[in-house]
Amino acid sequence: MLNGEYRPAPVIVDISKDAAIERMIEARVAIRAENEAIRWRFRLILIETIMLASLVLLAGLLLHQPAAMVVRGSIIVGLGCLASGTMLVGLSG
Repeated sequence: MLNGEYRPAPVIVDISKDAAIERMIEARVAIRAENEAIRWRFRLILIETIMLASLVLLAGLLLHQPAAMVVRGSIIVGLGCLASGTMLVGLSG
């Protein structure tokens, strides 16, 4: 560094441990991908539940049905959709 040049220290790479490191990295990535997949499945279940419940609610209100009956039906459809989706994710692993 005396004459203005910067020379970084050489990086020493131990090639004998590459396979073990690769396996560790792949295992960590697989675990993370599996966790992300489960999160996305639950997000999709929630989106589907909200869409179906709101569709039932909107259809009932547009058909001039009693509000209490429409809300109750919408809640029942939403809970059924949530339960079946959760059960499907749980059983599929």
